[in-house]
Amino acid sequence: MTTISLLKRLTNRRQLILSGLALAVLSPRGVQAEEARPQLRARATPPKPASNGKHIVMLDPGHGGIDSGAVGEEGSEEKHVVLAIAETVRALLREHPRVEARLTRESDHFIPLYQRVEIAHQHGASLFMSIHADGYTSPDANGASVFALSNRGASSAMARYMSQRENDADKVGGVAVQEKDNYLNQILFDLVQTDTIRNSLTLGKHVLDHIRPVHHLHSQHTEQAAFAVLKSPSIPSVLVETSFITNPREEQLLGTSAFRQTIASAIANGIIKYFDEYDRRQA
Repeated sequence: MTTISLLKRLTNRRQLILSGLALAVLSPRGVQAEEARPQLRARATPPKPASNGKHIVMLDPGHGGIDSGAVGEEGSEEKHVVLAIAETVRALLREHPRVEARLTRESDHFIPLYQRVEIAHQHGASLFMSIHADGYTSPDANGASVFALSNRGASSAMARYMSQRENDADKVGGVAVQEKDNYLNQILFDLVQTDTIRNSLTLGKHVLDHIRPVHHLHSQHTEQAAFAVLKSPSIPSVLVETSFITNPREEQLLGTSAFRQTIASAIANGIIKYFDEYDRRQA
């Protein structure tokens, strides 16, 4: 069965409803529909602000629990560093009158990638940001990067490496976790994600513009790759690599509250700038 005929079949049966949704799941026995919590929209624009008028930002500290993430030469674990940074970003955004920040995890526990995306939808988030301090095969790799989703391939070798590394995080949780990832359905990405990716790239640019004056950038523009954690159909999403924890100098920086405060401030200011631009377009 071709993709086009499959889409027609799903549409005719009213199983693929973009305003409420049943996510199509391909199986050896045919096509099954599984009702999903996320609310997809015909246009992939951010959900409306919370009832109090604020934009909800879902901050996602990478890894956690049995998944330590990257580990530095001195033993620093990514999962702890990024939680501290995310908490600081949340505290800074709480001072803004039009933004409400929340965390996917507030403690050291494991959350599968698909659940991180679901949490953002359940909260009606206007923006999703996964925060990392990843590693690379060479200790010389350094600097901050911002990634958005690509459904056409990675924009660089580094982007391919990073997306593969992050997407492998669910393997820690076992096969049962991986099989539940309904957000890997390419059909839905093709239908609704064009505007979402565009907005994600805008968000990435603003974050990079604010990091650039305070920390070295590994890449001067927003990279793109198929990160599973960025595959929300309707919420602009980026993954921020604050530094390389496998770089000895940057591992030391990440261990200081001063640097974490600096990078968190840059991230928060980038988010605020994004919403300023978005609100002007909607006015």
